[in-house]
Amino acid sequence: MNAFFGLVRKETYHILRDRRTLGVLLLMPLIQVLLFGFAIRTDVEDIGIALVTPTPDEATHRLRAKLEASNRFHVNRVLRSTEPLESLFQRGTIDQALVLESGFAAALHAPSGAQTLLLTDAINPNIGRIQQDYAQAVLGEYERALNDGSRAPPFHVRSRARYNPTLESAYFFVPGLLAFILILVSALMTSISVAREKETGTMETMLVSPLRQWQIIGGKVVPYLVVAFINALTVLGVAYAVFDVPIRGRLSLLLGESLLFVGTALALGVLISVLTDSQRTAMIAALLGLMIPTTLLSGMIFPIASMPAWLQPVSHVVPAKWFIRIIRGILLKGVGLGDLWIETLILIGMGLFFLVASTLNFSVRLD
Repeated sequence: MNAFFGLVRKETYHILRDRRTLGVLLLMPLIQVLLFGFAIRTDVEDIGIALVTPTPDEATHRLRAKLEASNRFHVNRVLRSTEPLESLFQRGTIDQALVLESGFAAALHAPSGAQTLLLTDAINPNIGRIQQDYAQAVLGEYERALNDGSRAPPFHVRSRARYNPTLESAYFFVPGLLAFILILVSALMTSISVAREKETGTMETMLVSPLRQWQIIGGKVVPYLVVAFINALTVLGVAYAVFDVPIRGRLSLLLGESLLFVGTALALGVLISVLTDSQRTAMIAALLGLMIPTTLLSGMIFPIASMPAWLQPVSHVVPAKWFIRIIRGILLKGVGLGDLWIETLILIGMGLFFLVASTLNFSVRLD
């Protein structure tokens, strides 16, 4: 028993001595509970909808007022034609579009009724279904306000799901899993690299070598960059061959953006490694510090628009959020760099920031 209690005291001493690891273990559960409590929202709110009315009249104005009176919708575009809709859907400016026929008010009193087309961005099939139900409910209220049910319905609504007409869940989840796997594996691989050198005592060899700080950091990143990019190719191949996820955009842009995200994730892993003193701390920080935010705050599963207003800006610092926008846009919407340049610049800026911060902190620690 003395040996047992001696082992307990020894391990307790190591835990208390490694204050960084202890702090991570004590703070992470609190952070996780708060993130899960605030970020997990299944409600669908703030639905951006475009109203296409070739000939605006009193009936279309009443319909717009009905939509805006709902706490679910905001009409952010009123158009005369359907031509701008594709660009608006691709940029994510709108979630739905309600297309009315020309002479809508007159058609309401015609024997055949008016024809209406409801278009919904269904990349997320569950959210798309809910949005369609909400729109149908508002249109149903508008219909009942026009007549007392004594005649045929004043208009007929046809619904179409864009980008995912069959409402396949794999179209939504597989691109998100690509971002999750890449950032977790890439950051985890590099997060223990510098920490391993410290623990094994080989850091002194680097100190006396002619290598500069940025060369050491670069040497740590390049080998893992190749491995992580192979992982990206594997996941993309599985998504296309097994889950039938389409590739509607340019393959070269898809591979280039994947390589950029891998580089950003590796740079983040190096920064974690530089800021920690042991492989254990680096591994815990990479797993808990990246897995939870990527799952909850990137839009991988839960829509960011449904989160509290104060939490939505926090999602901007999650690299996976921007890559998920890019990967879904290329795969499912077929968008090009002209619509993704903001997300691309943000990833480039994040990668450069992580590399510069790693180099500066590495230099300070060597001194």
